Amino acid sequence: MDLQHVIDHRRMCRTFRPDPVPQEVLERVLHNGTRAPSAGFSQGQAFLVLQGDDLKRFWEIADAAVQESVTTAPAVIVPLSCKRTYLDRYAQPDKGWTDRDEARWPVPFWHIDTAMAAMNMLLTVVDEELGALFFGIVPEAVAPFREAFGVPDDHEPIGAIALGYSAETERRDLSGRRRPEDDVIHYGRW
Repeated sequence: MDLQHVIDHRRMCRTFRPDPVPQEVLERVLHNGTRAPSAGFSQGQAFLVLQGDDLKRFWEIADAAVQESVTTAPAVIVPLSCKRTYLDRYAQPDKGWTDRDEARWPVPFWHIDTAMAAMNMLLTVVDEELGALFFGIVPEAVAPFREAFGVPDDHEPIGAIALGYSAETERRDLSGRRRPEDDVIHYGRW
C-alpha cells in the first residue's frame, strides 16, 4: 500500500468484529509507534496493550468516552507520555540546560511526541487493513485506570486506541465537513 492511499483511507472506526488481531500485526503497530519523532531522542513514551480480561476491566473503567459498539474491539493500546524523561534528558550536558525547568518548553513535547507515535500506529492500522479509533480517557477515569493497571504516576495517558477488524458496512462521507485547505494553509503570512 502506498503512503497516500494510507493517509486518504485513514478514518476512525466505531464498530469492530470480534476477530483477534494477529500478534505479528499488533507487534508491527507497536513497533511503528516507537519509530515516531522524539525531541532530543528522549523517547518518553510507553504503550499499554490490553486484550482479553484486561480489556474487559479497561472498559469497566474507561467506556464513558465511546459508544458501546467500540467496546467490541479486540485490542486497545494506551499511549502514555512521561514528562520526567524529557526534563531529565534536557538537563544532560549535551543539551546545554543545567536544570529541569519545565518553563523552558514552549509546548509539552512529551504529549506531542506521544501523539505522533499514536498517529504512526493509526496509519499502520490502515496499512494492515484494520480499523481503529483514537479516543480520550475522561479525567475521572484516569486514577482508577492507573490503579487497575499499575500505571506509574509520571506516565500520563494521552488517550487510547481501540483497534481490530472493522465491522462498519458503510463508509461515512465526511468530505463536506472537512475544512477547505484555503482556510487552514497559509504561505508566508496569515
